[in-house]
Amino acid sequence: MSYIEEIKRRRTFAIISHPDAGKTTLTEKLLLFGGAIHIAGAVKSNKIKKSATSDWMEIEKQRGISVATSVMGFEYEGYKVNILDTPGHQDFAEDTYRTLTAVDSVIIVVDSAKGVEQQTRRLMEVCRMRHTPVMVFVNKMDREGRDPFDLMDEIEEELGIAVSPQTWPIDSGERFKGVYNRYVSGLDLYKPSKQQVTECVHIDDLQSDELTQHISDAQADKLRDDLELLSEVYPSLDEEAYLAGRVAPVFFGSALNNFGVKELLDCFVRLAPSPRPIDAIERIVDPYEEALTGFIFKIHANMDPNHRSSIAFLKICSGRFERNKPYAHMRFLGKQFRFSSPTAFMAQKKETVDEAFAGDIIGLPDTGNFQIGDTITEGEILHFKGLPSFSPEMFKYLENADPMRTKQLQKGVEQLMGEGVAQIFTSTFNGRKIIGTVGQLQFEVIEYRLLHEYQAKCRWEPVSLYKACWIESDDLAILENFKKRKAQYMAVDREGRDVYLADSPYVLQMARQDFPDIRFHFTSEF
Repeated sequence: MSYIEEIKRRRTFAIISHPDAGKTTLTEKLLLFGGAIHIAGAVKSNKIKKSATSDWMEIEKQRGISVATSVMGFEYEGYKVNILDTPGHQDFAEDTYRTLTAVDSVIIVVDSAKGVEQQTRRLMEVCRMRHTPVMVFVNKMDREGRDPFDLMDEIEEELGIAVSPQTWPIDSGERFKGVYNRYVSGLDLYKPSKQQVTECVHIDDLQSDELTQHISDAQADKLRDDLELLSEVYPSLDEEAYLAGRVAPVFFGSALNNFGVKELLDCFVRLAPSPRPIDAIERIVDPYEEALTGFIFKIHANMDPNHRSSIAFLKICSGRFERNKPYAHMRFLGKQFRFSSPTAFMAQKKETVDEAFAGDIIGLPDTGNFQIGDTITEGEILHFKGLPSFSPEMFKYLENADPMRTKQLQKGVEQLMGEGVAQIFTSTFNGRKIIGTVGQLQFEVIEYRLLHEYQAKCRWEPVSLYKACWIESDDLAILENFKKRKAQYMAVDREGRDVYLADSPYVLQMARQDFPDIRFHFTSEF
């Protein structure tokens, strides 16, 4: 297969939603159809002992939530599909924001009973900023839910995007009979099964009696009326508008019961974009260029607890990656690195790959050489942008609870902070370590992972702070004066940059008024 054809068949996408909408369950079923797994696991279940493939961390299995983005790849009908299953919980939103920089399209999962929820709105704003093509999967149709037309209106209004239903449900809850597939003019009949695929009946004429052999007369009449109304209100799908991020195809189904997922996947691989051009600071990078370029968008410490290894996730933006070939690392001023064991992923499972193409995501063994946002090229000076750390909103002092395990604690904190799960600041006033996060749950995850992955105990002590701001100024004298005046609230981040830890909104406002020559930044990318 030619180099261009390899890139064209890539489909790299993220699945995003509010917590509990069914995102990880949908991922499992997509893997099932792709033949990547042979039995689907459950996120929360007493009967199914196998946990979800993408929720492989011990804390994820216990809590029944995703706390880190998982990467999974499989082949489907001639396409190479790369799925990124993201955390839905808002405390891990930063991981999801960074993941959205590494994908070419997105599937949003919406709960049919709850509709569009807060976290979905936030994530959609990021997609809109980047003009990312979006598909919507309305999940849990086998439960009593909202009227589909009301859901369509809400999706358009709340997510700010036009919709084009590609499948349409026949009732919901206990009366749910399946969906009519407008994309292929077929009737998909619902039979609850967590492992089996449901049957599809092709009906050329919806007015014929053949329809009532499968559903009741009342349901058939309602379906005909609904489809007539749909054709007037929602025109057929404009593929150009979808690729430009203006229209979202909508599908209905039940991920848990394996229904409507194949229709989504079939439509997705045909419609979704192959790798797209990406903006670097210096120029726009086209995926079909021959020279390799890529960036690190995620680092995961301890994927293999036996070896304490960190893996850096590289999104390939252009060209072909080859094992053992030297590549330039931009942060080390173009120093050459060779990678003898790059890996492809199935969540925690890894296999060594000899080559990978634009659109793929591969893992590079990391011994401390990588940070989120690093760029790899074949020598050209390039820097990809759009991978900021956001200003944290919650702060706690990190203290060692077991002095005999100081080294383990230091290594654990260093690796976890390198992942971007939280941010660490060292106070220049008293030298104490301060951890900043966007939510309380992250503190629990850090404590759990330090204990179970590094055998290190930590404890938290309260610190009353409002916001962390990165500061800079063209006038070094003014900057030094500010740091002296605010000495008690000054710190440095992992990279040694000056950070002002304001203890209240009023104090921050006054500091910005009193020092107009200092720039205050609320993301680390400036």
